[in-house]
Amino acid sequence: MTVLPARRLLLVHAHPDDESINNGATMAKYAAEGAHVTLVTCTLGEEGEIIPVDLAHLAADRDDTLGTHRIGELAAAMKALGVQDHRFLGGPGRYRDSGMMGAPQNDRPDCFWRADLDEAASHLVAVIREIRPQVLVAYDANGGYGHPDHIQAHRVAMRAAELAAEPVYRRDLGDPHEVGKIYWNCVPRSALEEGFARLRAAGEGPFPGVATADDVPGVVADTEVSAVIDGTAYADAKTAAMRAHATQIAVDGPFFALSNDLGQPLFVREHYRLVKGVKGGPGAGLEDDLFAGVTA
Repeated sequence: MTVLPARRLLLVHAHPDDESINNGATMAKYAAEGAHVTLVTCTLGEEGEIIPVDLAHLAADRDDTLGTHRIGELAAAMKALGVQDHRFLGGPGRYRDSGMMGAPQNDRPDCFWRADLDEAASHLVAVIREIRPQVLVAYDANGGYGHPDHIQAHRVAMRAAELAAEPVYRRDLGDPHEVGKIYWNCVPRSALEEGFARLRAAGEGPFPGVATADDVPGVVADTEVSAVIDGTAYADAKTAAMRAHATQIAVDGPFFALSNDLGQPLFVREHYRLVKGVKGGPGAGLEDDLFAGVTA
């Protein structure tokens, strides 16, 4: 029988690179502290826009091999973060990247956006019942910024957490397990404003343009934040993980850009909204540990 570490964290993301941007410092911190960190990625990101010109041939409208390439990028990113348990929902390539909302790719029968919710959730139920995480991190109901795969990842994560706790659901997937705490990724507006102020203070900045709040997923009022993980000590690990996703991310110091070439701040303090479970921080203040209050 496998003996599980005392603390177990599960993160669900839509595409390779989402995890490093949103949670890289958090993942590195908990992995370094001995927690079992599991990442489940729902697609290979086959429809991503490619930054390096010499890799443009990987694109979906050319060789259509970007997904395979991004498996390697994700493995390199996880090595940088010290995370050993990373998986694709239902196996690599089970669900295809759906493209941006309204794109023709949304209509492909094999895309994640079109997946049957309970069927897709069943793959995550098996993971939950295997590793028995006390904490789950996912997107909000809008997927942070409205991408269909992010919205579907939210739905799958929340549905799987519900189904995994039901004793009558697919007993062959293992014994029931209830996730004690569920968080959604977020960025408080004050942190965003401070980050953009740093970017603009760099003069013209390292990129041709500067993103706006609309380009950053999951921006919320400061009052909606439940926890902040100070990943300053893991800034280098997060930066290395983001650099590993070279087809999707360009990193320059404490800033980065996606294929739009608009600079954004690279956050090493990562924020979360608690949507299930009891807040375990001191008094009414912010939690500084996602496992705060977890007893088993």
